[in-house]
Amino acid sequence: MTKVKRSFFEKITGAKRVDDNIYEREGAINPPSRFYEEERREAFISPEVPPAAPMPPRNESFPVQDENEGQLTIDVYQTENDIVIKSTIAGVKPEDLDVSINNDMITIRGERRQDEQISSENYYYQECYWGGFSRSVILPVDVLPEKIEASMKNGILTVRLPKADTTRTKKIQVRGF
Repeated sequence: MTKVKRSFFEKITGAKRVDDNIYEREGAINPPSRFYEEERREAFISPEVPPAAPMPPRNESFPVQDENEGQLTIDVYQTENDIVIKSTIAGVKPEDLDVSINNDMITIRGERRQDEQISSENYYYQECYWGGFSRSVILPVDVLPEKIEASMKNGILTVRLPKADTTRTKKIQVRGF
């Protein structure tokens, strides 16, 4: 069996490609119209949207994401005292999550497990992502790693990273020997 390389969209969303000839092989009475599929696809492509900016060159110092791993969607914002990261992680147990910080980068890893096995022929749509996912974020300011708190409520992960007070000057006593 040849392995088909997944598209960028498939990697991010976890969607799977459906074989166009599945309807002929399965003997479907009313296969979906290719005209309808093209029309529906064009409805989502707006000519007013400018093309995306080119990707910056790859920096090898960042962790490399596995090809079969999904990318976690996040919101990152700041309050007066904290940097806050929020992400929807429905269906994931807290023990299946790993939040780690290294220098100025935080990484969230986890796995969403499917509780039943369903063959690909039985899917009409498969848009939910099942499997491993991760996301690394370079922090915009210095934080206090020993005071980071992570909590999950109603399927939303919230990570609070207290900002380090870099404006405060600390006086250091010089001792003589």
